[in-house]
Amino acid sequence: MANLKEITPTVKYVGVNDYDIDLFEGQFDVPNGMCYNSYLILGDKTAVMDSVDGHFTEEWIGNIKEALGGKEPDYLVVQHMEPDHSGSIADFMEAFPKATVVSSAKSFPMMKAFFGTDFAGRSKTVAEGDTLELGGHTLSFIGAPMVHWPEVIMTYDKEDKLLFSADGFGKFGAMDADEEWIDEARRYYIGIVAKFGAQVQAVLKKAAGLDIAKICPLHGPVLCENLGYYIDLYNKWSSFAVEEEGILIAYTSVYGNTRHAVETLAEKLEKGGCPKVAVYDLARDDMAAAVADAFRFGKVVLATTTYNGDIFPAMKDYINHLLDRAFQGRTVAFIENGAWGPVAAKKMLGMLEGCKELTFAENIVTVKGALNAESEGALDALVEELL
Repeated sequence: MANLKEITPTVKYVGVNDYDIDLFEGQFDVPNGMCYNSYLILGDKTAVMDSVDGHFTEEWIGNIKEALGGKEPDYLVVQHMEPDHSGSIADFMEAFPKATVVSSAKSFPMMKAFFGTDFAGRSKTVAEGDTLELGGHTLSFIGAPMVHWPEVIMTYDKEDKLLFSADGFGKFGAMDADEEWIDEARRYYIGIVAKFGAQVQAVLKKAAGLDIAKICPLHGPVLCENLGYYIDLYNKWSSFAVEEEGILIAYTSVYGNTRHAVETLAEKLEKGGCPKVAVYDLARDDMAAAVADAFRFGKVVLATTTYNGDIFPAMKDYINHLLDRAFQGRTVAFIENGAWGPVAAKKMLGMLEGCKELTFAENIVTVKGALNAESEGALDALVEELL
């Protein structure tokens, strides 16, 4: 059954769901699959907004043909060249030989790299402020470089007041995934887009001048109601503001003693009135969720063992994930464990001290082997400082 959802009377959804994928971009666990969104705009001329992953070409082209009822599309608008959205461009151009591909100047060299052709003679280059008249629909283009690739454009349909937002406002999960939007959208944004917060802020300022009724992203559901809620979250995420009051504790533990110290700390924080304490075992829990929550809350506690004169590998990996996403503007505390020569806190501090606007807790908790009266007293001092 083709997936032909009506966005407006003249705009249809022709995207696909991927239930077979295990890791998105080779690293993000997606237990509820993914969707690769594509939209068909029906005017005097017709435009398809973006293609889909190459594994779903046949299904996608079938959706388009069914929606068009025997007509052929005039344009394929390519907003983003990442293969999950560009993978079917060449097949589309072969299936519809009269169609023109419309995209930014930086997209066409990428098409040449992926497909061996830039579709010369069948292409139209657009930039910020350009329009495409379909008859009944006027598409205007918005430059969105580095959200999160350099060629990205977004598109506004002024008649139906639709913002086609490329990867902006996307989330993990198939279109029919039964889950809350926010957690998988946050995990998606922080995992993939977070480093480019300044560029997202620039696009949000452009979008503020538009009358938007619906946001149509390339992943996840079409956003139709309470758009201020989603835009406010994107503003917080892209400005690295604290989304929610709470404390994240991320830890590694070899024999359970560091875990016991973390569990004790979490209990003390909750008893002290902390509204939310999120605890992640970095060797076992979802790394992307642990990274996302470091940006969600205003305070982060990192607890790990000294390992080979350095930091336990999963913690080092975690901190590198934070650095890759421009981690900033938080309070960070350290718990280290080492029966002899503990240096983990010093090593973690060294990795993070170049980040912008971090505040480091004065109380560093050192556990020598197992928690005892002295180190538990240090935990109490840390709790007092954090609360």
